Amino acid sequence: MTTETLQTKPILGQGIYTMPDIAFLLGLSYPKVNRWINSFWNDKFGSKYGNTYSWIVDLTKAVNFYTLIELYTFYQLSAAGVSTKEVIKAHEILSDQFNTPYPFATKQVLSGIRTDGHKVLFDRFDHGIYSVDIHRQFKIEFVREFYKNLEFDSNSLVIRFYPKGKERSIVCDPAHQFGQPVIDGTNILSETVYRMHLAKEPMRFIADLYEIPVSKVKNAIDFHKSVA
Repeated sequence: MTTETLQTKPILGQGIYTMPDIAFLLGLSYPKVNRWINSFWNDKFGSKYGNTYSWIVDLTKAVNFYTLIELYTFYQLSAAGVSTKEVIKAHEILSDQFNTPYPFATKQVLSGIRTDGHKVLFDRFDHGIYSVDIHRQFKIEFVREFYKNLEFDSNSLVIRFYPKGKERSIVCDPAHQFGQPVIDGTNILSETVYRMHLAKEPMRFIADLYEIPVSKVKNAIDFHKSVA
């Protein structure tokens, strides 16, 4: 994969996510999201490409879909017990190896990432599982796959993110509603459905109005309740 230029302004079809959007979708605090973007993606990773991963929209900081997915991966690794130092090191090494500023948003990387709870491991094409560090130390233990809630395009870049899993019908797709959560297969914002529910509209009425199954209405309501 050739190195992509970092997105320094909003581009139609690549999503717009503010810091509150990211905090909402990933279930993180606003200060943590803001710190990760400033300290790691903009300062540490961005300095490598002579640019930043975020931009300003009406005085509000925002990032694109690929950076959202990178933050998702960063969060998953951190939640599994991997230290921030190890995740940063893995990002830098994998960025060089795969020649991309978005290694945590590419299929080749995400399909191979594993962790033993301490190190970021990588399952190579030769079926060896290696620690992602300067020594490429061999490892045999691994847990967890990080790309089960993602879909990729023919260039192996992520194109859709299912925050609660593909068995639910809520998806973030930068080709729809600037990447905000929508009902899968539609252009209907899940928040619109949820607000109708809060206004005491029956689920059957909402489903009939938008010509979607009641199950998808329920998925939207459950999603917003879970991240409220």
